[in-house]
Amino acid sequence: MNYLIGIDEAGRGPLAGPVSVGAVLVPVDFDWSLVEGVRDSKKLSEKVREEIFERTRELEKTSALRFSVSTSSAAYIDTYGIVPAIKRALAEALSRFEVAPADCRVLLDGSLKAPEEYIYQETIIRGDDTEPAISLASVMAKVTRDRMMKRLSPKYPAYDFHVHKGYGTASHLSVIARCGLSEIHRATFCSRLHVGSKSV
Repeated sequence: MNYLIGIDEAGRGPLAGPVSVGAVLVPVDFDWSLVEGVRDSKKLSEKVREEIFERTRELEKTSALRFSVSTSSAAYIDTYGIVPAIKRALAEALSRFEVAPADCRVLLDGSLKAPEEYIYQETIIRGDDTEPAISLASVMAKVTRDRMMKRLSPKYPAYDFHVHKGYGTASHLSVIARCGLSEIHRATFCSRLHVGSKSV
């Protein structure tokens, strides 16, 4: 077995925007000191996450590792549900590596599962805090998703997506109550909210 793959998702719970799944592929003897400070993305500041993201991109250019982030849209989540949306993005992220599943050990966070052809896989509760490969996948997924929400924000200026990234903060809920849902909101996640009459 030549490769280790870490997988984690970001954006399972927000009311708006996509869900993203990050996958990081490293050789089994990878030197983790090259990405020092990696841990669960939720426990890192945005500045540190961005620094780790850029360092990882530089390492990919030198072929030290590879990473892939795939997303499923709010529309896909509304149509099929959050679990199938994550499953689809996960399979897509993995497929981009084009490596033989039997040549990989796959570590996944929480409740995630890889396609069954990845016979050497292990799901680890709170793995994003204990396994560097999962932690790095967590950072890549979160930074990619946060950047997407920042890019989308000017198109929907009322919602301040660049601030809360689609999560259900008090300010976000008050805008939904006033303005209704945008086209990137997950309507199925907002069904019990008080929603304004105007759709923006």
